[in-house]
Amino acid sequence: MRVLLCLLWLLLPTGLVAQSKTVLPSDLTLWIEVEETAHTPLVKEMVLITIRGIYRRHITREQLVQPDFDGFSWTQLGNDDWREERLNGEKVKTFRRRMAIYPDRAGPLTIGAFTHQLTLTDERDDWFEHAVRSEPVTIEVDPAPVGEGWWFPVKELKISDQWSNAPDQLKPGEGVLRVIRIEALGVTPEMLPPMPELTSPSAMIFPHPEKRFAELSPNGPQSFAFWRWTIRPSNDTSTIVEPLSFDYFDTANRVARSVTISAQRVAYGDVAPEAAASRADTVPKPGRLPGWGLAVLAACVVLAGTFFGCSGRRLTGLRALQRFGPFDPLARQMRQAARAGRVQDVRRAAEAMLRRDGPSDGRMRLLRQLDRAVFGPDDSPHPLMPFTRSFLAAA
Repeated sequence: MRVLLCLLWLLLPTGLVAQSKTVLPSDLTLWIEVEETAHTPLVKEMVLITIRGIYRRHITREQLVQPDFDGFSWTQLGNDDWREERLNGEKVKTFRRRMAIYPDRAGPLTIGAFTHQLTLTDERDDWFEHAVRSEPVTIEVDPAPVGEGWWFPVKELKISDQWSNAPDQLKPGEGVLRVIRIEALGVTPEMLPPMPELTSPSAMIFPHPEKRFAELSPNGPQSFAFWRWTIRPSNDTSTIVEPLSFDYFDTANRVARSVTISAQRVAYGDVAPEAAASRADTVPKPGRLPGWGLAVLAACVVLAGTFFGCSGRRLTGLRALQRFGPFDPLARQMRQAARAGRVQDVRRAAEAMLRRDGPSDGRMRLLRQLDRAVFGPDDSPHPLMPFTRSFLAAA
């Protein structure tokens, strides 16, 4: 019993000191850890830091105040981590905050002191404020290589090229959506390259607004970008979409690399069969001699043509009759499709009339206006009946 009382008497001062207003330097410790690498970081390259704390006092409230980060951009990688651990057999509280910082300029740069504003308790269980500060840390930063392109240092890069359907098997008048997905580790979304311009010698390309976002991880921010275009051939033949390329710096292997997304053929899947069918229709069939009735009719036509030719007049009624709606099956198909609101059928009939009657500047201009309205980024409805009337009336 005496031994137990002596032990309690010896431990009592320690407990009083632990909850007193006297805060020993060993009670509260805060410092900055910079993740070590085998190289000196470059401008805009990610540097990982961890703010750590070990606390041997009861903490009622806390707030970590960051420095100004002069010369750096930064992002916090998740929430603060508080834990209770044992250190050399002693139960302590540990604090951890993970951050990614990006130097804005070359040379020695200093990470300022972090201040942890704490609310502690004394021996009478009253609250009082106390601050603990970390020591500043200086790092050396090398300049970025001189170049004309976008400076893009990244730890890991993944790229995928996706199409809404087979780009070389489109239906007549159909467009295809192309999506290029960029996934980069170690950069924030605004550090990703800007969306490039997709070009083609004969395709109609409509860009969509790009999308960017980031997911946080202990190894740095994982940023994503989606580049999107709607592509459609402007004629009945296939077209080529030009390749895309951009440069980046591989920070893991310390080497500059280039990414090239190859060219892609975009075409209607039934271009060849339609062309073959049109050529088959033009193959001459075995001739047959007409009867006496057709011979008499032919003689009348020849005489009439000779008469008008000698008189200097021109026959223009046949061409107008050919384009007269009730006698033109393609015109009837186009009107029926326009009344039903079927854009694809209207465009298919228009292309058939262009193949039959030959190219026309007025009709080609109207067809391009229809394509821009239907396949444009606004996706606004286009009045089909006015288009049909204008198209049939155009020379």
